[in-house]
Amino acid sequence: MQDGARHQLVHRPVKSNYKMNIDKTEILNRICYSELVYKRINRKLASKYSKPEIEKMIFGIIQEMQKMLFQKIGKNIYVTNAEKHIKITINQNTHRIITVDRIAEI
Repeated sequence: MQDGARHQLVHRPVKSNYKMNIDKTEILNRICYSELVYKRINRKLASKYSKPEIEKMIFGIIQEMQKMLFQKIGKNIYVTNAEKHIKITINQNTHRIITVDRIAEI
């Protein structure tokens, strides 16, 4: 670029809290886990759940949640269940569970 050339700034909306059409049925049908995530979930929840217990718990939480309570931020979908004090992080593209966090009581 030559000296004195002007740059035009283009402002695009940030999609950090972008409302998108989240297909809960697709998440439930395609949900998957890495081997490491089971250990991560038990560590973060201070528990000793088996793999089937973790899968059943997460499936149940996602299934009972209303779709409007799902939140997409970046490439992840967050499902927060205040009753159970749990937030599930799911990769939007692969539907892989990334982590489950314990949330403080409100």
